[in-house]
Amino acid sequence: MTLSIVHLYYLVGAILAITAVMTLADRQHPKRYSSAFFWGLYSLVFLIGDLLPPVWVGVGVVVMALIAAFGGVGIGHHAPRSVAQYAESARRLGNKLFIPALAIPVVTMIGTLAASHLVFGGTPLLDPKNTTLVSLGIGCIFALALACVLTRETPVQGIRESRRLTDALGWALVLPQMLGMLGLVFSDAGVGKAVAHITTSYINMDVRFFAVLVYVVGMALFTVIMGNGFAAFPVMTGGVGVPVLVGMYHGNPAVMAAIGMLSGYCGTLLTPMAANFNIVPAALLELPDKNAVIRAQVPTALALLTCNVFLLYFLMFR
Repeated sequence: MTLSIVHLYYLVGAILAITAVMTLADRQHPKRYSSAFFWGLYSLVFLIGDLLPPVWVGVGVVVMALIAAFGGVGIGHHAPRSVAQYAESARRLGNKLFIPALAIPVVTMIGTLAASHLVFGGTPLLDPKNTTLVSLGIGCIFALALACVLTRETPVQGIRESRRLTDALGWALVLPQMLGMLGLVFSDAGVGKAVAHITTSYINMDVRFFAVLVYVVGMALFTVIMGNGFAAFPVMTGGVGVPVLVGMYHGNPAVMAAIGMLSGYCGTLLTPMAANFNIVPAALLELPDKNAVIRAQVPTALALLTCNVFLLYFLMFR
């Protein structure tokens, strides 16, 4: 049997379904019904999403968005350990705590590099199309097993901690996946063509520096809107990069792509839409200001974006 990304979806769906059941069983949860419904809907996308009509999945996503918008996703009751228990655990485990975390990238790398050799009876063990993601899933399972051995806890405790972290992140946990889909929607809707029409109609693209400026700043702005540089890339590259910088000025597309993505990442530093980078750390650290990470990153983002304008201008047309 070949391990494919579908099996990883099933694993994620199962964890979300268990989270929904545990939330529903938590009588001290202030919003247990709406929260359980939210995580239950999300689990169905992974468990049976490929079997459902696309319209039904779309309706489910809209319902999830409405639940989140009206504050229906809350934090349940969790029994934290005392400071003394945490201190004793830290003293006993020490730096061994890093072993499970480091095991994830190690197993992922090994699986990715060895996938071509893991063939039995002509059947690959890992899906060749999604080797890295499947290896990442295996690495996470292996890390959980290591964590259980080191901490002398059971997988059930791991599920409890998973639910606690899921509650801490809330609806922001869903945002990366939705934003990734938003990029595809923008691309299919012809947003890139619209951007090309607007920029060429209202901005003097005959000046090469202005064209570079529009591309670099546009990558950052679209990333701010969509929260994902990969989603912004096809829009700005299809609208400005390829037809103007490459087509008109015969620039190097490799340089354009590299610096363009870096410019998009500048936008990532500036937006709460990039929840996994900016909102999630604030939630995990329980910072009083949920935008504290973004505020700290603004000077770096603006300085790097300015540098990117000149880097692209001087390097792309050599």
